[in-house]
Amino acid sequence: MHVKLSGLLLLICLCVQDAMAQLPDFTEMVKTNGTSVVNISTTQKAKKIVADGTTKPQLPEGIPPEMEELFKHFYNNPNGGGEDDFAPGETQSLGSGFILSADGYVLTNHHVVKDADEIIVKLTDRRELTAKLIGSDARTDIALLKVDAKDLPSVAIGSPEQLQVGEWVLAIGSPFGFDQSVTAGIVSAKGRSLPGGNYVPFIQTDVAINPGNSGGPLFNMDGKVIGINSQIYSRTGGFMGLSFAIPMDVAMHVVEQIKAHGKVAHGWLGVQIQDVTRELAESFNMKKPQGALVARVVPDSPAEAAQLQIGDIITEFNGHAIDKSGDLPPMVGMTPINDMATLKLIRQGEDKTVRFKIGLLPDQDATVAELAKPNANVVVNKIGVNVTELTAEQRNALQLPRGGVIVQEVVNGAGKNAGIQRGDVILRIQNYAVNSVDEFSKIVRELDAGKSIAVLIQRNGSPVFLAIKIEK
Repeated sequence: MHVKLSGLLLLICLCVQDAMAQLPDFTEMVKTNGTSVVNISTTQKAKKIVADGTTKPQLPEGIPPEMEELFKHFYNNPNGGGEDDFAPGETQSLGSGFILSADGYVLTNHHVVKDADEIIVKLTDRRELTAKLIGSDARTDIALLKVDAKDLPSVAIGSPEQLQVGEWVLAIGSPFGFDQSVTAGIVSAKGRSLPGGNYVPFIQTDVAINPGNSGGPLFNMDGKVIGINSQIYSRTGGFMGLSFAIPMDVAMHVVEQIKAHGKVAHGWLGVQIQDVTRELAESFNMKKPQGALVARVVPDSPAEAAQLQIGDIITEFNGHAIDKSGDLPPMVGMTPINDMATLKLIRQGEDKTVRFKIGLLPDQDATVAELAKPNANVVVNKIGVNVTELTAEQRNALQLPRGGVIVQEVVNGAGKNAGIQRGDVILRIQNYAVNSVDEFSKIVRELDAGKSIAVLIQRNGSPVFLAIKIEK
C-alpha cells in the first residue's frame, strides 16, 4: 500500500513538473528588454483648482477615488510631503514609453504627453533626460519623443500580423508610478475597433494594465515589441481583464510620417459605416452578414466623387476582405494620400467594383446641432411609428437640406422592436428615399410582413441602419 501511494505521489509530482515546464519563462526577456523601457513624467504649468483654492496634482486617468489620497502623496514626493511640495502652478502626470533607437528616439502614447510643457524621460540607470516632442497623432494615440543621448538600449520591433490569438505576451511599464513592473497574459483578440479609435485595429489582451502603463511596450515571446499598451476597459478605473494595445505596424507608420513631415496624414474615403447584422443581411438578400454598410456619404469626399451610395455594402478594400465595418478605416487610414484604391461592394444585390483616389482626412469631424422639438402634425402607420414633417428650423439644425420625416412617437410594434426612438429622422426605407410623410406612408403600406426591411435613420447627427420586421 505504501509503495502504491509513493508511486502515485511521484506521478503527481512529475505531472506538476511537466505542467510547469510548459509555462513560459520570461526572466531572460525581462533582463534583455527591461532597460529599454522608460518612465515618462510631464509637467503642465496650468493650475487645477479645487474647492479650497489649492492646486491639485494630475494623477493617472482612471485612478480609483479611494486610492487618490495615497497616490497623490506618492507621486508628489517619494519621501513624503503631499501636494504642497509641487511647484506653484504646476501639475504632473506619469506614463511609460520605450526606446526605439540607440540615438534617443522614444515612443509613447499621445495622451501621456498631451499639453505638456516639459517631458522627462527616466531611464533604468536613474538618468533623467528632458525630451523634445518630435510629433504626435491623437487619432492613433502615438507620440514620438527625442532625448539627447547616445548608445541607448533599444527594443526590437516585431510583426503584429503574425501574432496569434492565445499567444503569450508580456508588458513592462510604470503602473501607478511603480517603475519596471512586469505583467504577462495572452492575446485575447485582434483587430478590435473601439469608440474614438477608428484608425487603430487594437490588440486585446488579458495582461494586467493600469494607469501609468500607458505608452509601454507589449512583447511577444521572441522579445520583440508588437504593440503599445494604450487603453483598458474598466468600471472601477483599475484592471478588469480587458487591455488594448496599438499594433506596431500602425505605430511605425505614424513614426515614419512624423520623422519625414513632422505630422501625420491619414487616408480618407468619406463614408459613415456600420456592421451588417443578421437581420440587415436578410433585408439586403445577403447569404451571410459581412462587410461595411454605408449609412452616409460625406459631401465633397472621395466617396462622393466615386459615386458611392447609401446602402452600398463594402466587402473588399484593395483585395483585403472586409468582414466587419471596423476593418475598413485602418486600411484606408494607412494608405498614402492620392493613391488609387479599389473597393468591391454589393449594391442592391449586385456585385460592383469601384476605383477612387485616397483623400486626406480633415482635421475636424463635422458636427451636427441637436434636434429641435418635433411639431404636432402626426401620421400613424402600421409599424407603430408616428411621424411628422420636418420644419425649416429642424432641417437647419440637422443640416438636412431635403428628405426625411421625424419620429414623434413610437408605440408597440415592429418599429419599437427594431429600436426606433422618438426624435429619429427616417431617411430611407429599403432602397426608397423618404422625402415626405405621404411617401413614407405609401412605402410602409406596401411593406411585406415576415421579411426584414432596412430602414436608414439619423440619430444624434449620425446615420444608422436598423432592420424592421413586420409580424405576419
